[in-house]
Amino acid sequence: MSRPATFVPPPGARTYPLRTARGAFAVVDAPVADGVRSRGVALLLPGFTGSKEDFNPLHVPLAERGYRTVAVDGRGQFESDGPEGDESAYAQEELARDVLAQAEALGQPVHLLGHSLGGQISRAAVLLDHSPFLSFTLMASGPAQISPSQQQRVKLLRDALAVMGMEQVWEAIQAMETPEETETARLDGGLDDRDDLRRRWLGTKPAQLLATGRQLCTEPDRVAELAAVPLPFHVLSGAQDDTWPLPLLDDMALRLHARRTVVDGAEHSPNTDRPLATAHALAGFWDGVA
Repeated sequence: MSRPATFVPPPGARTYPLRTARGAFAVVDAPVADGVRSRGVALLLPGFTGSKEDFNPLHVPLAERGYRTVAVDGRGQFESDGPEGDESAYAQEELARDVLAQAEALGQPVHLLGHSLGGQISRAAVLLDHSPFLSFTLMASGPAQISPSQQQRVKLLRDALAVMGMEQVWEAIQAMETPEETETARLDGGLDDRDDLRRRWLGTKPAQLLATGRQLCTEPDRVAELAAVPLPFHVLSGAQDDTWPLPLLDDMALRLHARRTVVDGAEHSPNTDRPLATAHALAGFWDGVA
């Protein structure tokens, strides 16, 4: 049974705007646990319609393994500002350069993790400049565009945003859900508090959803480019994923010569479905990075 995340930061974590050369980004920053030797810093990027809070269940177990974790709202996501209607501000290269600026602001090389859409944005950042990163983990994030069924969901969202405001779209999503589908108000998150989910939804900029939704549906396969980058790679997913089927993730890991982790009992959000097992796998990978 999954353990839902919460919008309340875990013990010891701080929420604040991380100041960078490209503006401020809202973060949850969790330090290494008391009495534990520091082993490094990890920068965590959420997925489509997600936010930094999707990683809340990972902070404590990773802190206990010696890792400071900094989860970030990307430009136009939840508590990070961005234009309401200018989609050009959310071009993939712009978002990738934001990631490079976030890593620079942390002041040392970091382990990079991107969940779903966050993985593709992170990949673009690594391809621009891999020097700020010690390793790169793609969590439930595939080699190219999302599956046809998920493309249809994104198209429905884009069509709705073309004629309705964010509040109206939220109400429409709730009306279409069955009780069994209350975990699927968004593609990527694992949170289930409806008030907080509504607040996150209303805080996200429509242009960000439109631009990044298009990216998810058109992303080319750039695995060969990524494989040429001299970084350790990790492909982690749940045992089921309808956004990128597992055979695609398995093949991507082979092409990247990456560590491959499949988290039993998890689906598209292993960070919230099975956080302890996910944290164990992440720390085990990072521990082995020279």
